[in-house]
Amino acid sequence: MDRKKDLAARRPTGSGTATHCPYCALQCGIKVQVGPAGPLVRPRPFPVNRGVLCPKGWAAAELLRHPDRLRTPLVREAKGAPLSPLPWPEALDRTAAAIRRIQLTYGRHSFGLFGGGGLTNEKVYLLGKFARVGLKTRSIDYNGRFCMSSAAVAMKRAFGLDRGLPFPIADISGAEVVVLVGANVSETMPPLEQYLKEQRSRGGSLIVIDPRRTSTACHADLHLPLRPGSDAALALGLLHLILAEDRVDWEFVAKRTVGFEEVRKQAIAFWPERAARLTGLSPSQLREVASLLGKAKTLLVLSGRGQEQQSESVGNLSAWINLCLALGKVGKPFCGFGSLTGQGNGQGGREHGQKADQLPGYRSLEAAEDRTHLCRFWGIAEEELPHSGPTAEPLLRSCGEAGGLQGLLVMGSNPAISAPKSLEVMERLRNLEFLVVSDFFLSETAALADVVLPAAQWAEEEGTMTNLEGRVILRERALAPPPGVWNDLEILHALAERLGWGEAFPAEAIQVFDELRRASAGGAADYSGISYPRLRQGEELFWPCPSPGHPGTPRPFLDQFATPDGKARFHPIQGLGPAETPDSAFPLWLTTGRLLVHYQSGTQTRRSPTLLRLESEPTVAIHPEMAKGLKIEAGDRVRVSTRRGFVRAVARISKGLRMDCLFLPFHWGGEGSANRVTNPVLDLESGMPEFKCCAARVERESEGCSNPEINPFEGKPENLRKNP
Repeated sequence: MDRKKDLAARRPTGSGTATHCPYCALQCGIKVQVGPAGPLVRPRPFPVNRGVLCPKGWAAAELLRHPDRLRTPLVREAKGAPLSPLPWPEALDRTAAAIRRIQLTYGRHSFGLFGGGGLTNEKVYLLGKFARVGLKTRSIDYNGRFCMSSAAVAMKRAFGLDRGLPFPIADISGAEVVVLVGANVSETMPPLEQYLKEQRSRGGSLIVIDPRRTSTACHADLHLPLRPGSDAALALGLLHLILAEDRVDWEFVAKRTVGFEEVRKQAIAFWPERAARLTGLSPSQLREVASLLGKAKTLLVLSGRGQEQQSESVGNLSAWINLCLALGKVGKPFCGFGSLTGQGNGQGGREHGQKADQLPGYRSLEAAEDRTHLCRFWGIAEEELPHSGPTAEPLLRSCGEAGGLQGLLVMGSNPAISAPKSLEVMERLRNLEFLVVSDFFLSETAALADVVLPAAQWAEEEGTMTNLEGRVILRERALAPPPGVWNDLEILHALAERLGWGEAFPAEAIQVFDELRRASAGGAADYSGISYPRLRQGEELFWPCPSPGHPGTPRPFLDQFATPDGKARFHPIQGLGPAETPDSAFPLWLTTGRLLVHYQSGTQTRRSPTLLRLESEPTVAIHPEMAKGLKIEAGDRVRVSTRRGFVRAVARISKGLRMDCLFLPFHWGGEGSANRVTNPVLDLESGMPEFKCCAARVERESEGCSNPEINPFEGKPENLRKNP
């Protein structure tokens, strides 16, 4: 059966194609129907979302035939010249020639690749292989470095394995206590809210820890509006009380963990009054939470970006993991610590080779046995396989610099908006000798490119995704891409052909997945037993799944952890608090985050007519008392300034904020782009930038800077505690 007939045979007549939403890591089940007015999205029953969709999912089809779609390659004949159309063969020839020229002139590591957490597993695998086998460059990383890197480090060193949720989402409904730390699921993952409602209807308690009284916090039994950056101090204060009340599960600690004594000694120093002073909470609030946690028979702690996008975020996560381990609430049904992965394939995207230090199957690029395995599998000499390269922020910062990148391929990412110190990143991208971007819209990054390649969207190609539970799903192709549009696998295959590696880089997703399965065999993220036929038959498969008859592993820590001795590791906290704190010049905390109707850098959602009507411009939330003192009213044009510069936004008055905080959504480009002003200082263990807390001030647009076109802080030294 040929490909077109096979696709037609799999499509339910009249009912649409069963597939999955293109946005967050829930990967909700949907159907794509094609009617007279074009494609439409409808929900469908699926174990994760149970037929529920958020506004983004309902509006997803609006982008498939959007007039802004790129439909032909675009090239820039010279720096500063406009982009103009060019046929595919010439655009690909130009790209391959630039790769050869740059690597011959500056060395093989001078050309890099930058991927994304929304790419399918097949694209992730082929992109990593293209870097290491096709280009032999160490220069590759991805935008998940700005999302899940700290959770990956903390969970791997504690449990021996990084899987966002090492338990099914359904466990949330059955837990006696659920704690959300820096996570606003009502807006970021709305279908998840039904599980929290079930949990509370069964008599459970929900605790939300967040500087803002979010829509999620409004439904909680307890909301702790902690001071930004004090997440680890709170967890240590709670552990102190757990010790004082003798709520530690000593049998679990003895049998299933190592390293508790050092953590116990550290927690002794965080008595309630000290922890309250550090967090901005009261001792009575801490005691109430500690009592709930200590008495709970089952407990889930779910972490979000609030505590994970900080310069001490690995420490924040480790502090909460330590607390869960001390209570014996890990590795049991309805118990555990998990991180709510954000991007659509944020889990699979960090497993199969696009990370700077990683090989497929979650193998390490620095482990001798892992290098040997992949070199044999790929048929290359071990000395040809590069070692680890720089992570995302230093990789981007090296663009155009002597000894750094001179060429870059960007696929599935928009670092001109999503990277820290984004104005500088844009300038660095302009300084490259050659930038090529694969995208379906002319994003802010694509607008800087020398070559832009029009890519297929989610409904126009097939491929697997791995959701936040470690559940592998197959996203089916529902319709053909517009004429002249290629998918990313076809692009990588065509470039590899021009560089002499065509046979090693298949263009068909099912072929790439079959290779990925075999490459991952024996690794931590073992997909070798997962196949397209099994997924199409409706099997629920969680990795690791090491053989064709294996049922998958929804709860990997029930019997033992993935460490050499099977025991989890406690880790003392090395640093506390953010790199930058408010002062007289910048007296407020600035934190960033998402809105219900927008997603990531907004490349897609800012083009959705439905979503744009609901949130049409950059806003900043201000507490009413603070706004009154600053003579700011709702709807005023304001300027939010930090030591990096300023952004412009519209004032939104919110009682849900701490009085000393501002909240700035990060979905916008131009002068509303939040990452122009966030602190680029990095967590030294994960490479995560400090997106979530820095010192700021806000003023009405008519005040302050005498020349609003000049950014008075741009280029001046930052108040950085660490050198990234």
